[in-house]
Amino acid sequence: QVQLVESGGGLVQAGGSLRLSCAASGRTFSSYFRAWFRQAPGKEREFVAVISSSNNSTYYGDSVKGRFTISRDTAKNTVYLQMNSLKPEDTAVYYCAANRLRGSVRPRDYDFWGQGTQVTVSS
Repeated sequence: QVQLVESGGGLVQAGGSLRLSCAASGRTFSSYFRAWFRQAPGKEREFVAVISSSNNSTYYGDSVKGRFTISRDTAKNTVYLQMNSLKPEDTAVYYCAANRLRGSVRPRDYDFWGQGTQVTVSS
């Protein structure tokens, strides 16, 4: 059974940092693009970041560029999201996702999803 499990969410003050992890099990995701999305109440799911399977190239959404960093540990089948300089508008449920074909910004292109982890940033 394929599973993506996020961890590392929590409550943090504005300006603080958090590191999210997404551990995969059930198959090897070394050849998959791995991404993070987020969804705030009443809003659509928003692209955050993606990392490629081949050369670890990355791409970020405009709202997090320069503050968030995505990385992966292939040996551990895990992807990370380092979030710095957090703002109240970063408050959302953060989801990790995987797909084999492309580094897309569209949620519908991803085949596998985690259950999400809540990040709350207080002002």
